[in-house]
Amino acid sequence: MPKVVDHEVRRRQLADAAWRVIRRDGLEAASVRNVAREAGVSLGSLRHYFTSQDDLLAYALRRVGERIRERIEKMPLTGDIRADAATVIEQTLPLDEERQTEAVIWLAFMGKALTNAGLGALAAETHEQLYNLFRKMLAAMNQYGLLPPDIDLDLEARRLHALIDGLALHAVSNNQAVNDDAIRGIMARHLASLTAVHSPRQ
Repeated sequence: MPKVVDHEVRRRQLADAAWRVIRRDGLEAASVRNVAREAGVSLGSLRHYFTSQDDLLAYALRRVGERIRERIEKMPLTGDIRADAATVIEQTLPLDEERQTEAVIWLAFMGKALTNAGLGALAAETHEQLYNLFRKMLAAMNQYGLLPPDIDLDLEARRLHALIDGLALHAVSNNQAVNDDAIRGIMARHLASLTAVHSPRQ
């Protein structure tokens, strides 16, 4: 019987190969030829799934947000809103090898997104998805009375997003100063600054 190929699995494998090239050699090295070589497939086989380098890179960038979302969806929630919020946030930060790779890939794409309209639009879409995640999380905390009654959820979601982006940048570029403990400490302090003087509404 002919072998059945799961096309989405194969596309993800090729995106993983692109990530390896980008992390090792930089974004400019992620040509379809180099990625095909990294994946151990022919150039024609790769072009069956991605018709151009832009197509491949767009998919590789989209995978950053998808992987974060997949991890969050699999998270066992404890019912402790504060603890669950911290765990959700940690899924977006470079606290292990997998998430460090995602941060490096994301940051590598940001420079190219400034001059590539297609990647720029996709980067903006991914940013908005993360913002919506943080706003939804803060809204849940607010619903449980953990935040000030007059809090501006839009502003606080943007502030949290900016803090997370900054931590990711510092963590991958200066890990000795901004290590895992520092990241967790900063995030815990930020959440505490929002919730410390508020107790859940009855």
